[in-house]
Amino acid sequence: MKFIKTLFFITIFVLSVHAREQVNVNFSNLQINDFIKLVSKITHKNILVNNKINGTVNFVSTTPIYDDELIGLLVSVLESKGFTLIQNGSIYEIVRSSEAAKHNVKVVKTDKGLKGSLMVTRAIKVKGENVDIVAAKVRYLISKTAKLMTMKESNTILLTDYPKNIKTIKEVIKNINRDYEMVVKVVYVHNTEAKKLQARIVDIAKSVFNTKIVSENVKVILDENINGIIVVGNAKNVKKIENLIHKLDVESKINIVVEIFPLKNSDSKATLATLNEIIKQQKYNDPALKPNITASDEINAIIAIGDPIIIKGVKLIIDELDKEKYQVYVQAKIIEINKNKSESIGMKYGFAAGDVSSSGLYAMSANFGSETLTKAALGAVSDALGTIGTTTQSALALGATLDFLQSHGASKSISNPSILCVNNKESSIYVGKTISVSSGQTAVAGSTTTSYKREDVGLTLKIKPRVSSVDKVTLDVEAVLENILDDGSQNATGQPVTSKQEVKTQAILRNGENIIIGGLVKSYERNAKSKVPLLGDIPLIGEYLFSSNSVIDEQDNLVVILTPYVIDKSDELSKLQADLGILAKIQEEYNRKAFELIEQRKIIEEQKKNRFVVDPLKVQKR
Repeated sequence: MKFIKTLFFITIFVLSVHAREQVNVNFSNLQINDFIKLVSKITHKNILVNNKINGTVNFVSTTPIYDDELIGLLVSVLESKGFTLIQNGSIYEIVRSSEAAKHNVKVVKTDKGLKGSLMVTRAIKVKGENVDIVAAKVRYLISKTAKLMTMKESNTILLTDYPKNIKTIKEVIKNINRDYEMVVKVVYVHNTEAKKLQARIVDIAKSVFNTKIVSENVKVILDENINGIIVVGNAKNVKKIENLIHKLDVESKINIVVEIFPLKNSDSKATLATLNEIIKQQKYNDPALKPNITASDEINAIIAIGDPIIIKGVKLIIDELDKEKYQVYVQAKIIEINKNKSESIGMKYGFAAGDVSSSGLYAMSANFGSETLTKAALGAVSDALGTIGTTTQSALALGATLDFLQSHGASKSISNPSILCVNNKESSIYVGKTISVSSGQTAVAGSTTTSYKREDVGLTLKIKPRVSSVDKVTLDVEAVLENILDDGSQNATGQPVTSKQEVKTQAILRNGENIIIGGLVKSYERNAKSKVPLLGDIPLIGEYLFSSNSVIDEQDNLVVILTPYVIDKSDELSKLQADLGILAKIQEEYNRKAFELIEQRKIIEEQKKNRFVVDPLKVQKR
């Protein structure tokens, strides 16, 4: 009993010692330094003043205040002057507010309450949001001299401030954390394909929830392994998405049909590529409506699977793509014309001096035939061939010119190939030979083995037609001429030396019209021997006295003449070939009559010249 009484009196004494006392404080224009002394005396606290603080303080009180509240009042006065109060053991020290964090400010653990008036340091854990974003949002709540830093590793804010401010910031962050609390829900899909359903749910979520608000965002993730959808977001929004998935998880009622479209005129792979490109550009409200298109090489067909209405549209596209393609039948004449001989013929007959360029050939061809002969030939062509005859006048004259040069040894035909081209597809013709070129030597046991590779040398002609109408076609033409300048006998390497000439051009021609491609020239030297008739044939003496050797520069022009014929239907090819046979016979007859006219003109011109020649013997007799 005595022990209990003793304990009771001790408790009463302790409580009386630590009891809060009320004091009456009321002053005006009190120096701050004096106010510091007053607070120290009343609160029995030791306060260290290291800085002189100027200014006065006024405090008007109508009721007593507790003595421990004087510390908070002193902190408020010091803060207005850029200072604050920190506790270091039993001593309170006045320091600059901006440097308070460096003076071992008390660290308050997360499980301890915040109280008092002095600055403390507290770590605040942020959940569900980026710590830097949260720090930026609450920074305006801290005091002017507080220090705030973020720790990304632990998503934590480290704050040195007054307890009241820290308490306010903690409450705000707590509310933010509550708003951002995320849940994860796995929703299994039973009646449809989860991939298609997920795409629709994503579109709906963007419309329903405000994506600019982070807490409203909902992630909809596909898991094909379980044919399910994983939803991440706040509980309320996740529940909405889950209910929506269950409502949309029903068996599909879309009618699916399978159609096979055999192709008659097109390649299935090329058609498939075009269809896929068209389908890729289309937008389908329901992904399930997108058709599945594939090609079968074995039967050259397109296989389409999808909604009947969509497949009907696909059929219309296939029908247009599978229309019969235009074809172009190109006749090519590759002719080599000797410049010297053609000039000699030109001077002899007065044909533009024998110019063998494209314009020169047309000029020469203007000398062939007559108006009567041309009209008769064109009439025959028109009666036999119809529309092909519209461009035949110049063709007949050009054909006669080339035949005339060949008959007089000024030209020779290298090749007369014909090629059938599909519209917008490149075709090629090659005329030449293959030579052996050394690719290296190998020495083995004192013997040398030479390796060779085969190289093509000749004329390559590439043609790509683009038909704009039944009567007009654009030709992309590329001609490459390769010649052997030296077979290897005239150089130290022993390797052949070749030359290469290339011409690229584009021309728009009418059906049956000619185009001449020139500029492919081969120059060389030829040894020539001349002698006096009869005397030059005398053995030994004739060769040295009445004969001479000379080197003549020769030049051969390779001319390529192309004539396109447009074919809009396959069954017209045989008719065209028959028509071209008729045209060849008309050309032959035209050439014969044209040559007769040329010879007649030559004789008449010679007779006119002879009339003006004076015979000197007749003048002497007179």
